[in-house]
Amino acid sequence: MATEATRGAAQTAPQAGLLAPPPRDRRFWAWTAAGLLVVVLLAALTRYLEQQVPEWAAGTALEDVAAAIEYPVYAIVLGLLGNLVVTLTGLHDRIAAAFRTEFFIKTGLVLLGASINLAVIASAAGPAIAQALLLISGVFLFTWWLAGRLGLDDKLRALLASAVSICGVSAAIAAAGAVRARREQLAYTASLVIVFALPSIFLLPWLADVLGLSPAVAGAWIGGNIDTTAAVTAAGALAGEDALQIASIVKVTQNALMGVVAVALTAYFALHVERRPGSARPGLGELWRRFPKFVLGFVAASVIATWYLKAVGADGKATIAIVNDLRTWFFILAFVSIGLEVRVAALRQAGWRPIAVFGAATVFNLVLALGLASLLFAGFTLS
Repeated sequence: MATEATRGAAQTAPQAGLLAPPPRDRRFWAWTAAGLLVVVLLAALTRYLEQQVPEWAAGTALEDVAAAIEYPVYAIVLGLLGNLVVTLTGLHDRIAAAFRTEFFIKTGLVLLGASINLAVIASAAGPAIAQALLLISGVFLFTWWLAGRLGLDDKLRALLASAVSICGVSAAIAAAGAVRARREQLAYTASLVIVFALPSIFLLPWLADVLGLSPAVAGAWIGGNIDTTAAVTAAGALAGEDALQIASIVKVTQNALMGVVAVALTAYFALHVERRPGSARPGLGELWRRFPKFVLGFVAASVIATWYLKAVGADGKATIAIVNDLRTWFFILAFVSIGLEVRVAALRQAGWRPIAVFGAATVFNLVLALGLASLLFAGFTLS
């Protein structure tokens, strides 16, 4: 996701002090089209393997393992293999504009809203908001404090704290614009997010099963702990449909608070760190500009689908099934892009201290999120 992050940061260059994006010519669009073809082909191969591998393994010792593997695993593994190929052939940077992880995952999440009854969102909103407020505050302050103790630059502290406490790359992009971070700081933070999120996709569903967590608690833990929305969705899918729904609600609730944190960082750096005369105070317009609009689409899709099913009855389930299949395709495209976007080279630039900060903050987030999920979502049922 470093490519997505740096591209998003470049779009806020006048505010963030980053380099302006290069002009886009025909070659750019040709390479982007080629990259999109790579993503789509890998997504199609993912769907094929998801359907065929259980049949191939039927009657063998691997039958149970093959049946348990879900599409996020195939998509990410194929994305990583594709990443290796395009990197070795020197094509990665040329086609990287097609790896639109955030676009794919946010479109998929909007479509996911159609499968979630509005009553579930309404009943989960209270504990989700409480968890988001407590978790973001606790993890952000812990990360900021630890990064300060290890002597990291204030701008890198802000990016790391925002990424690990809210929603990964999206939060880091918003924070970069707020604190005028350097492009390489954003690329480094984005790479850390992916490196830590990838194992979490498989580790947290397994731990939730080992700990015997209910679907609601498991979903709240996954949604509150994993940094990127795409990785949350992948882990939630592995944990089950009910866990995926709660994980998505918790994550979009945290995403909704991203604008608040970005505006707070803008104010802090403008008024206390940079102390530039004449700096405009952030207002409601700035808050709205940074607000993740896909959250509104997620809720709107739930409202429309809930009304539609009540209006047409059981006949509407076929339509919702089509929407759910389309949602799965967008999720697969996002997971493939996750694998394609991993950049190991960016992790070698800043030394061990940012890695130590991010790792410690991730463990702190893991423990705090489990405690809050167990407390706030105990006994919660999807009905």
